Amino acid sequence: MQTREATAHPLTRNSKWIAALFLLSAAVLGAANKPVHLLPQLQPGQILNYLIRFQSEKNVKTQSKVAAPMAPNATQLDAHGLLRIEILDVQPPASKSNVHALARFLILDSNAPQKNPAAPKSDSDAHRLGPAAGTIEFTISLDGSVNDVKNLDSLSPEQQQAWQQWVARFALAWTLPANGVRFGEKWKSDESERAGSPIAGLQWARDSAYVKDEPCHTSHLSAEGDVAATVGPADLCAVLLTTSTLKQKSSTKDATPEDFKLHDLRTRGSAKGSSEIITYISLKTGLVVRATEETTQMMDVLIAKADGSNRVQYHVDAKSHAEVLLLTEIRLYQP
Repeated sequence: MQTREATAHPLTRNSKWIAALFLLSAAVLGAANKPVHLLPQLQPGQILNYLIRFQSEKNVKTQSKVAAPMAPNATQLDAHGLLRIEILDVQPPASKSNVHALARFLILDSNAPQKNPAAPKSDSDAHRLGPAAGTIEFTISLDGSVNDVKNLDSLSPEQQQAWQQWVARFALAWTLPANGVRFGEKWKSDESERAGSPIAGLQWARDSAYVKDEPCHTSHLSAEGDVAATVGPADLCAVLLTTSTLKQKSSTKDATPEDFKLHDLRTRGSAKGSSEIITYISLKTGLVVRATEETTQMMDVLIAKADGSNRVQYHVDAKSHAEVLLLTEIRLYQP
């Protein structure tokens, strides 16, 4: 007896194909959106070089002729530096590790007045290896805090500001969620204002997001000081966006920091600000390839003696721009 094989209905066949494609797509999407850990893969003895550019401007308007100690000063800074990092130790070798390192500036140019303005300056002077400056020793702890900082005072104020910009960007990975981050994920964090201020209780409320993956290149620095992307295949970077708002926890009627109280001063007033940080982190090495930060701040503050005398009103507007670039090729003149 002959039998005939049943022929499946076209709708049934199509449904099976659609279901198979759906399951395959879901598997691919799930694999593509697994959490990634963006900590740098560091080894003892490893050397890293970063170029740091930093510009800031602070304008201060005073409504009294009485000068008060510890009052904010108007400043303008335009500096860039080449920072060399030597990794001394990485412990323990786990998902998050304490990192002990040294940092030293090879170059730092700023708009500070020259000691001898009449002396001729060649085009290459700004890009030579500078004199041996102080070496900073520091540790990045498991929570992203920077501890055991040694010899920071040996650097100029411009170098200190540039180093603080670099370490804040470099230590970002330690502050990310411990289980890793997924594409599209958002998270929140808080950080106290590090810079000294006559307003107490200032805190940055940060909203961060893993916004996309994007091709990225490290940079190289020529002997003439030109910076360009390295030639060759691009790396793939996770792009993190952080927007922050400066919030004041102290009362506007009494905002006196402890160090002002020690000088028998009292302050009252308000401060606000905002910032945007874009960070590119290599998915292959975990290193920050580049990062930029734009920040604006405003402050109205009244500073007076504890008895109410010598009252001075200040209005401060400040803005800054910072850029950090990972260098893989450096060509410099030796002095």
